[in-house]
Amino acid sequence: MKMKKGKVVMNNKWNKKNAIWMVVYAVIYAVFTVLVCVLGAIHPVMFVCYQITAGILLSGVTFYAFRRIQAPGIAAIFSLMIILLFVITGDAVPWHVIPVVVIGVLAEAVRFLCKYKWNGDVISTVIMSFSTFGYYGQIWFNRTYTYECAVEEMPEGYADTLMAVSPFWSLIAVLIAGVALSVAITAVTAKIFKLEKK
Repeated sequence: MKMKKGKVVMNNKWNKKNAIWMVVYAVIYAVFTVLVCVLGAIHPVMFVCYQITAGILLSGVTFYAFRRIQAPGIAAIFSLMIILLFVITGDAVPWHVIPVVVIGVLAEAVRFLCKYKWNGDVISTVIMSFSTFGYYGQIWFNRTYTYECAVEEMPEGYADTLMAVSPFWSLIAVLIAGVALSVAITAVTAKIFKLEKK
């Protein structure tokens, strides 16, 4: 890493140093993903706003990793980390795993097609913020299952409140807010770390 006119210029291909850093990014990504899940368990509104908190907490480390290593494999590693979390927690079911795989492949494809340039990394960062959509998307697309799980696993009243605060229009609102915040976080990350736009 070196400075160029006040901007950080990365040694941005796969090498030993970046591989070690990628392990750090993956761990941070996993920790923040767990934090998003924990926040969702605090109150049903927080669970409904899962995409918003994911956009805020995950986008910084994702975008920084993309800019540091402008080469294939970053999104795939993040996706594998999420799948590992699902395996550890016993949640590695198709509803959860398949969206993670699709999101990871899509993010890798966008980065490749955009030749690992800035705009492609911004778009891919937003895409990766949806990596656990299969987990929280069931609020709207698999409501009976979500309700039954909430009754079984969460405090009394959580399930009923969750259903009450999650009309379908809330999905649209949450997605729009999540995307906007994810883009905003990439801009904040770039400014804080003086990332070079190229």
